[in-house]
Amino acid sequence: MSPKKNDPVAPPTIGEEWHVRYNTTDVVGGWNELENRVANNLRGAWETMRHRPGTASEESTSRHHPLRRQLATGARGGRVLPRWQIEVTGGDRVWYLLDVERRTVWVDYAGAHPKATE
Repeated sequence: MSPKKNDPVAPPTIGEEWHVRYNTTDVVGGWNELENRVANNLRGAWETMRHRPGTASEESTSRHHPLRRQLATGARGGRVLPRWQIEVTGGDRVWYLLDVERRTVWVDYAGAHPKATE
């Protein structure tokens, strides 16, 4: 999704920070809905993705961890990447693909707890 008039300006990455980008345009609506309901929690999730997205085993917690089984990976640009989850609230999640090579987090789901993980 290309930025347009009145869209927020994303801060540039500096130092060891990671890029945080939408994987698809479908994710934008879910992200915006979470931003309207739970902005503080979503900001915390964004900070986690920006600074500690999951490259070290100690970054995995009960609220931030890699997904398993058929959800453990996803495709981006013809490559298979690991998929992580952040529990934004008890009922909301953000899933993202971890692209270590490009130091980029690709958000591929934002919204209510998906039934696929049950």
